[in-house]
Amino acid sequence: MFKDNLMMLRKMRGMTQEELAEKMDVSRQTLSKYETGESLPDVEKSRLIAEVLDVTLDELVNYEGGETRLPFPPKGKHAFGMVKVGEKGQIVIPAKARKIFDIKPGDVLMVLGDEERGIALLKEQDFMAMVQAMRHMETQNCAIRCAEDCNM
Repeated sequence: MFKDNLMMLRKMRGMTQEELAEKMDVSRQTLSKYETGESLPDVEKSRLIAEVLDVTLDELVNYEGGETRLPFPPKGKHAFGMVKVGEKGQIVIPAKARKIFDIKPGDVLMVLGDEERGIALLKEQDFMAMVQAMRHMETQNCAIRCAEDCNM
């Protein structure tokens, strides 16, 4: 897994073995051994590789990409895998997604949809905060327009 992820990420970033090795302060031969699985870097070198390749150490070591071997998503974006929709439309949110987004039993989620881009789930409090922010902006814009009208 590590060796495949290392090679895929290096190529995705358009880097040669020589370029990545130089950033890590190792020889190209050492990096080649990491990519073939002949050897593994220590934790500090692994952390540096993850930093240079702009992924987390966990992603560098554990990312599997599922059955379809999806490419690494951009930092801060996630591909949690596939879920099956049940008879009544229910889905199980993957454990990693629940952990990252702090979703707990009993939380209320808002389901939003865009026919071209898909479905989004937001925690109720995050959705309501967005609505309040939009209302606040609307009120400010209205006040600005009123002030401009009065000065005419």
